[in-house]
Order: sequence, then C-alpha cells, then structure tokens
Amino acid sequence: MKTLVLDQGYVPVKVIAWHRALCMSLIEKVEVLASYDREVRTVTRSFQAPAVVRLLGTIRARPQLVRFSRRNVYLRDNHRCQYCQKIFTDAELTLDHVVPRVSGGKTSWTNVVAACGSCNRRKGGRTPEQAGLALRTPPKRPQWSPLSVAQRLPEHDLPELWRDWIFSNTG
Repeated sequence: MKTLVLDQGYVPVKVIAWHRALCMSLIEKVEVLASYDREVRTVTRSFQAPAVVRLLGTIRARPQLVRFSRRNVYLRDNHRCQYCQKIFTDAELTLDHVVPRVSGGKTSWTNVVAACGSCNRRKGGRTPEQAGLALRTPPKRPQWSPLSVAQRLPEHDLPELWRDWIFSNTG
C-alpha cells in the first residue's frame, strides 16, 4: 500500500510507503486525511494505515526525477508498443533496448522503449533500422509531476481514496 502526500495547499506532491506516512503522522509532520481499512497494531495502540496525508510544514521545491523502472517506461510510452503503436497491458509489453545490449547499449531512459513481444522478437539483437522497424517516439527521461503520474495510472491501479484529491486538483 502506498500513501498520497499533499502539500499545505492540498496539491499532490509524491507517493510514499504507508508505514513512512504513519511515522510522519506520529511525529506530527503530517495530518492524516484518509485511511485504508488496514489496521496496524503495536503492543498498546492501533492505527489505521494512512492513504492520504497533508504536510503540516512547507517543503522546498526540488526537481523530482522519475525513477527508471519497467512500470515507468510503460507509463512514459502510454502502454503503446513503440514500433507497431498498438496498446497493450503490462503483462503483454516488454522492454526493448533501441541500441541492443550486445552492441553496448545501456539500460537507461534514452535507450529503452516499450515493445510488444512480437515486435521485440522481430527486432532481436539489431537496431530498429537494421530490423526494418520505425521507432515512433525517441526515448527520453520523462518530466512528470506526481499529479500527472497518478493521472497516467490505469483506473484499476488508482486507490479509490486518492481519487477526490487527484481529480479535484486537475483544474
């Protein structure tokens, strides 16, 4: 379970682990606005796992870098194969190295794209040009905010308790 963190103005800032949010609540750094049904118990007390919290202090604005992961590559590419442009589920997609690893290609935002299994097999250990495939969008590091990441998640992946906080801030 994850916890949505809002700033003092109720704008989504980031997503953290629920147990970190609970600790922040206990030291009064955040106010819990919504909780999951899950109960966490200690020897003497019990707490609800926080779903949405609001920071009580101000935060310094820092650029937020999106961590490289399979899931984030799929989100960046909108669950589209970058060769055939069809939309697939997470289970149907694979990661493809534009410059293959056997040719010195690195696993990075600028060299990895989402591809369906069929296109990935067709490309094999070659570049898209060598395989006769056209790369639709050049890969790059995404510049997302936590709000836009939450809006990119498929509906079934978005916790119900977050919806009011995310969609009320979309302007």
